[in-house]
Amino acid sequence: MIEAAVGLGVILSLIFSELLGASAGGIVVPGYIAMYLDKPSFIAGTLIVSLLTWGIIRFISSFTLLFGKRRMVLSILIGFILGWITRFFLFTPNIMDFKLQSIGYIIPGLIANWFERQGFIKTFTVMIVAAVLVRITIVIISGGEVNFNV
Repeated sequence: MIEAAVGLGVILSLIFSELLGASAGGIVVPGYIAMYLDKPSFIAGTLIVSLLTWGIIRFISSFTLLFGKRRMVLSILIGFILGWITRFFLFTPNIMDFKLQSIGYIIPGLIANWFERQGFIKTFTVMIVAAVLVRITIVIISGGEVNFNV
């Protein structure tokens, strides 16, 4: 199921990019977000880490030349570090399975990079629409049996 979600996410990302000229936050992001649509605290944690990463990138950009590959690598690195911190150092209350942490280590940096490239609203809306379409497609294909074990 995980492979199908990521594969469908890649296809939808490409379609949205070609037809709408808008990215869904990175080519693999919609598939991963789709796997966690039943866990909104993980999506919220990912968005928080992405926004923090974006803010740090914008701050660094104010006094250095940061574009292209440098910005991409730095976004992924900062997102990785902040995502790692959410897993191991921040208090995540376990109230009714509520864990405020990011999805993966690379996803927040990819999203932050696209926040910088095309803005928050455009990236967020395309990402959520693509993720919902991936999830619906997986539900249809599987006959309603969706278990990602993530």
